[in-house]
Amino acid sequence: MVEAQVDYPRYLDELVGLAKSGHPQLAQGNCRSYGDACLYSRVVSTLPLEHLLDFDPERGVLRAQAGITLDRLLRFCVPRGFFLPVTPGTKFPTLGGCIAADVHGKNHHQEGTLGRFVDELEMVLADGSSLRCSRQEHPELFRATLGGMGLTGFIYAATLRLKPISSSYIQMRRVRTGDFAEACQLMSQTREEYLYSVAWIDCLATGQHLGRSLVMLGNHAPAAGPAPLALHSPRQRPVPFHLPHFALNSWSVRAFNTLFYHRQWRRDHQVLVHYDPFFYPLDALSHWNRIYGRGGFLQYQFAIPFAGGLELMREILERIAARGAGSFLAVLKVFGPEEEGPLSFPLPGYTLALDFPLQGGRIIPFLLELNKLIAGAGGRVYLAKDAILEEHDFVAMYPRLEEFKRIKRRYDPHNLFRSCQSDRLGLR
Repeated sequence: MVEAQVDYPRYLDELVGLAKSGHPQLAQGNCRSYGDACLYSRVVSTLPLEHLLDFDPERGVLRAQAGITLDRLLRFCVPRGFFLPVTPGTKFPTLGGCIAADVHGKNHHQEGTLGRFVDELEMVLADGSSLRCSRQEHPELFRATLGGMGLTGFIYAATLRLKPISSSYIQMRRVRTGDFAEACQLMSQTREEYLYSVAWIDCLATGQHLGRSLVMLGNHAPAAGPAPLALHSPRQRPVPFHLPHFALNSWSVRAFNTLFYHRQWRRDHQVLVHYDPFFYPLDALSHWNRIYGRGGFLQYQFAIPFAGGLELMREILERIAARGAGSFLAVLKVFGPEEEGPLSFPLPGYTLALDFPLQGGRIIPFLLELNKLIAGAGGRVYLAKDAILEEHDFVAMYPRLEEFKRIKRRYDPHNLFRSCQSDRLGLR
């Protein structure tokens, strides 16, 4: 394997110089996407571009460079009474990477993706020119960059609207459901009542318990106690070594799922929790990927429309359970309307994220079969977590692909912004 060449620009003019070099290259953040979307033979690391540039405390509007992490943003904004408007399940991606993936969170059913809260982008294009784009100025480029996986140009900085809060705590309701249909019904019935909604699914349960779940619902809590805007702790518990490859098998995953499902003896329970364990449970473990052994794992996330979605999701869960290849991290969310970015992932329906140990790649043919089922149902796979999607399925899943290609050709006619993923999918 050839080692990638990495450049580390510290200033805007250095970023402009790299764009003018004429080399095919890719902006890379903190490498928190799971597949090959952040990989290429030549990458430009945005990590040195990590500064806050401006903040309006009256409106809660923040301008920051693309390489700043969500962790840094939280440490700045929470003590000032603001929170991220949308956050994925980890606080360690960069702002630019989150915009490039147009990340969603537990509140998509009400508030959509992060892109809805981005007011302006400052970009460097393939010819080295820099410009500001928004919904009013260069709107095509702006929309294509939301979810465009870094293929439209370098994001130098972004202007983001934050969410006002009076507390860093979440009033959480956790409900144990008997099967998948009950979980979906509960999440649908509470869409207006709760801003945040997510379910953990036991994807090895079968029969009448197929898809039994723990549904977690939440709203921001009012101010209470001596430290209502307390920050999260920087301490992490490490996973000290890679587990042996045989540690994760159908028996161990089944045992974990059973214990996790029965973690609360009451069916319906309410508790006040800090935002950190609610939004970022895995961030408490450093090197948590070692749980999957040295062979690593593959994360697979897809979305399917409401129409026929329950039946298809049930079929997929049945197939997973029959293989005994269940994931102990299976997360279900409900999506609201589609987004403005041509390659943005969400669509009105259900989304399920699964982690599978690779173990020699035996899971990949099975997931390629699922891709065809999902494409045939009008669904799609999340590009930020994709590692195996094939070009013909990609074309079928993203009906606005030609719109994106047209905009990319306009601003990057020589296809200089590219990734291993974009080459694999023929995205040029």
